[in-house]
Amino acid sequence: MVRPQLSSVRSFFLSVGGWIVLFGAAIALTTNSSHAIERIKEVASISGVRSNPLVGYGLVVGLDGTGDQTTQAPFTGQSVRSMLETLGVSLPPGTAQLRNVAAVLVTADLPPYVRPGQRMDITISSIGNAKSIRGGTLIMTPLRAADGQIYAVAQGNVIVSGFGAATSKASTVVNHLSVGRIPDGAIIERAVPPASGPLDLVTLELRRNDFALAQAVTDAVNLAFGPDTAVPVDSRAVNVRTPSDPGRRVGFLAKLEALQIGATRDAARVVVNARTGSVVMNQTVTIENCAIAHGGLTVKINKEPVVSQPNAFSQGKTVETSKDTIEITQAESALVEVKPGANLSDVVRAINLLGANPQDLIAILQAMKMAGALKADLEVI
Repeated sequence: MVRPQLSSVRSFFLSVGGWIVLFGAAIALTTNSSHAIERIKEVASISGVRSNPLVGYGLVVGLDGTGDQTTQAPFTGQSVRSMLETLGVSLPPGTAQLRNVAAVLVTADLPPYVRPGQRMDITISSIGNAKSIRGGTLIMTPLRAADGQIYAVAQGNVIVSGFGAATSKASTVVNHLSVGRIPDGAIIERAVPPASGPLDLVTLELRRNDFALAQAVTDAVNLAFGPDTAVPVDSRAVNVRTPSDPGRRVGFLAKLEALQIGATRDAARVVVNARTGSVVMNQTVTIENCAIAHGGLTVKINKEPVVSQPNAFSQGKTVETSKDTIEITQAESALVEVKPGANLSDVVRAINLLGANPQDLIAILQAMKMAGALKADLEVI
């Protein structure tokens, strides 16, 4: 058996089809990744400048018979009763059969630095058994934060991107009908208090845990604004001194976020999605000298029904049996030797010489990690 070498992989890679093509773009992107330039705003955020989640419980009315069935979702009827009582309408005892109302949860993200009277987008999601909330209207719904305070009030016509049609024996649905949005559907009623802290000091929170990145951000800030302007705290935070004049802080922070830093090398990592078979590696993944063998054993069992018919006047009975056929196929196993220090391109090409599919690649990478040949963190999601 001829042992394939990595030097002959290029011609094979150009001719092979299937899933290896998915790695072509990723391999091409790793050519000059070490020379990429990033801005501080892309790798860090200013501490305290964050959004806050809001949630509220409300009702969507005006549905064309596609709302909740109150016998199976009694909370919808209770909500309608409570709402009407606040409006001065008293309902007789009993459960009202409502088909044009749906109970929903309203969610939103309160942006930073918003002021009362401004608006924001909201998302409406059905929590009952409504078939669709298309064409409905959300009635006034208060939105609360984790502290229990009301920060916004939502109301408006729901926009659903899906569409559905049904008859007694067939139905067709396009997209999702139980979730919709209302652009600018909520009015801010309360501003979020600013984060407390020194007025002349801000903290840059890095998006990933990396000491080299923290030092690179510190060097870029000190080079632009002077020594000791930035001081690294740890691998996730950098303290930056800002002008004491409030009128100059906005301009200073704008220049700070626009500063460019040289891209640092990320930790070697392989991310595997065991459910979909997706495998993603970054450009720093390398392997030590190892040999990989891959082969497949397929066992195929066929059952063919056979009817045994007795002769005439033999008083026998017709019996149905089966004829079993077992076929065993073993794919030829190939052995590929990978040289030490191979990069992402070499790893993918070498493994694909074995004819492995994504599921096989997952098993091979796990075995390489256990053998100590894969120099990367293997993360299975």
